[in-house]
Amino acid sequence: MKAIISEIQNRYLRIKTINYGSSLYEVYHKLKKTNLVLNLGSKENYKFENFSVGATCGRYAGRIANSKFNIGKKNFLLSKNEKKNTLHGGKKGFAILPWKKIKQTKNKIVYQIKSKDLDQGFPGNLLVNCTYKLHNKYLNINYEYKSDKYTHVNLTNHSYWNLSKNKKNKIFDHYLTLNSKKYLETNKYLIPTGKIKKINKGLYDFTNFENIGKKLFLFSKSKNKKKLKGFDTTFAVKKNSKNYIASLKNEKSKIQIDFFSNLPGLQLYTAQHLKYKKKLYPFQGVCLETQYYPDSPNKKRFPSTLIKPNKSYTCFTKIKID
Repeated sequence: MKAIISEIQNRYLRIKTINYGSSLYEVYHKLKKTNLVLNLGSKENYKFENFSVGATCGRYAGRIANSKFNIGKKNFLLSKNEKKNTLHGGKKGFAILPWKKIKQTKNKIVYQIKSKDLDQGFPGNLLVNCTYKLHNKYLNINYEYKSDKYTHVNLTNHSYWNLSKNKKNKIFDHYLTLNSKKYLETNKYLIPTGKIKKINKGLYDFTNFENIGKKLFLFSKSKNKKKLKGFDTTFAVKKNSKNYIASLKNEKSKIQIDFFSNLPGLQLYTAQHLKYKKKLYPFQGVCLETQYYPDSPNKKRFPSTLIKPNKSYTCFTKIKID
């Protein structure tokens, strides 16, 4: 299938998407004349494994331990693509598959994908719609999904944000705040141990705006410096009436983006492993992935990702761009 770019815009923003991975290719701030997300250049690059740049990750965003889970008394073995574990849905996850564009209006693009029963090991015939919609200064990303069997689903957008005008600049001069006072402890494979730890002042504290560069410098002084060169961390979102999640800003470009979502977690990834040809490199962007927790299918105390047959589910992320 051909890789096709689609576009919507209003007076504030211009959005470009690609059908492969239902990917966000461009978020252009018209006033600042700046694109806010990284992309792979040629649209043809989206047909292949590419660090999920801008893509919709699924069926299950994040990691599942030992590439398996149980539903009732039945055991399901999943596609392994990160040593013994499953990451972002397996070897042929949604991020590199072609989605069908089923609708486009002046301010909205809708993509759809149909995933067959036992695709990458997951049960159920799953139907997913991904909608990108513009409303004034907001970019809305909505997911609607339904299966004909009990199954686990966790969807997220995996855009790498860089608010600098010059995309060769790294994210060290960006500032981040999170609506979170807890994070998930993980083992050396970044699989949650099941413990949700309280944040004290220090490395994981983003209760106020914190300079990302200074936080990353703390890793060089930590015991984990040989294993972790940056954040790949799930933060538990503090519930609030506005569904506020996080804010990212760059003082040089004077751009700020605010995230709102009905999902319980945020995966902070500072792109320490990003390397794509000669175009993308480590720390060039930061991912703020609204989602359920990793390995929830194997952690009963985590918010459940199990969905019932023939019932529709929705989740949303709103991004305000100033």
